[in-house]
Amino acid sequence: MTEPGPYVHHLSPFVWQITENFGVRWYGLAYVLGFLAAILLLRFLVRKGCSELTEEQAPDFIIFGALFGVMLGGRLGYMLFYDFHDFIRRPWIIVNLLGGGMSSHGGILGLFFFTLYYARRHKLSWAGLGDNLVTVSAVGLFLGRIANFINGELYGHPTRGWWGVVFPRAAGDLPEPQRSELLTRLGAPNVESLVALSRQSAEVRAQLAQALEPRHPSQLYEAGLEGLFLFAVLFAVRLRWKNLYHGILTGLFFILYAVVRIGVENVRVPDAAPILGITRGQFYSAFMILIGAAFIVRALKTKRRNQPPKAAAKAAG
Repeated sequence: MTEPGPYVHHLSPFVWQITENFGVRWYGLAYVLGFLAAILLLRFLVRKGCSELTEEQAPDFIIFGALFGVMLGGRLGYMLFYDFHDFIRRPWIIVNLLGGGMSSHGGILGLFFFTLYYARRHKLSWAGLGDNLVTVSAVGLFLGRIANFINGELYGHPTRGWWGVVFPRAAGDLPEPQRSELLTRLGAPNVESLVALSRQSAEVRAQLAQALEPRHPSQLYEAGLEGLFLFAVLFAVRLRWKNLYHGILTGLFFILYAVVRIGVENVRVPDAAPILGITRGQFYSAFMILIGAAFIVRALKTKRRNQPPKAAAKAAG
């Protein structure tokens, strides 16, 4: 009796497909669900006395943070960190959300600056807002990485583990003669056509299982570590010590995110040229450790704690 072969990825990126390239995508749904979860969790933390925000402010804070922090910051970060040369030549592609990419580091920095603006605008503690924001945003990171897996993108290096997944898009990583031979044999003009064929034909998937190596599902590793692990730690600390010095949780998030991202990058195929011999994800994450340490030092120095909303506004003024 032969053992079953590795799983060949063939999930559709669409929740509901209208035309060949248009419809409701899992990636977009992940963002929407992440924002909704953040609103509900933040309102819960407000009711528990863990924030200087009011319940009425929580939805607006998340919605505007999503638009100007996550979306704008994530897209701009991708252009600057991973596609700078194309961005300089064609800066208008920043609005091409359907055909472009998003950077988690850019989204985090976008939220960083949006929270600073919001805190000054409403006379609240910047670090205090950040502590609750990083806690609830980990859910969005989890959903985003699950969407990456569904899309079959950002996969890992080859593995001999039983959990390895054959990603059809990895055919693009084959040497040119081997890639062309595989595409010709399976009747696909390019790699994206091969990916589409793999979703429709079990025979194509069977041949891909023979031609391509199983790879680490690094998207799921990141979903578990950047998402579930960070959320579990931060949420537990937030509820256990409601009145921590402002900035402790923000610093903890930056450090833990950077550590797990640096670790997973060791098994993930880089999506851009390395910097100083390490992946770009590792390079940018190293700076996040320094930022996290700075937040914790600042928190221990200022010793600012939560105050009721009205008292917080008077203290800031």
